[in-house]
Amino acid sequence: MNTPVHRLTPAFGVAGQLDAHDIAALAAQGWRSLICNRPDGETADQPASAGLLQAAAAHGLVWCHIPVVSGQWRDADVAAFAEALHTLPAPVLAFCRTGTRSIHLWALAMAGALDAGNIQRIAADAGYALHPAVLRRAPGASP
Repeated sequence: MNTPVHRLTPAFGVAGQLDAHDIAALAAQGWRSLICNRPDGETADQPASAGLLQAAAAHGLVWCHIPVVSGQWRDADVAAFAEALHTLPAPVLAFCRTGTRSIHLWALAMAGALDAGNIQRIAADAGYALHPAVLRRAPGASP
């Protein structure tokens, strides 16, 4: 598998772009659900979500597609992501081009459950810097 996976919690992780070959390895590692946060056709070299869905199904993984344009998440996107985290079998791996969009959606979805310091620490431990607006939504954030 060429894409690094960052496990943020026992039930959730993020990764950059996956391809169909990665999905067998992810299933073998114990991941049970995938959330794709890339709209189809974002780049010419991006695998189509339909092919990834087929690979996920072939390996027993639950698939969820919540396409979000990079840096343009909406409240509806965050709500859909939070619902997916609540309902999909864990552990759940979310992915996009680099993992940044997925970790931001996770941070926004967790804003009511974790304080800003914990969200920032978890993201930083995985190598991601969160946009300040995301952290301001979490409890314990500075005004």
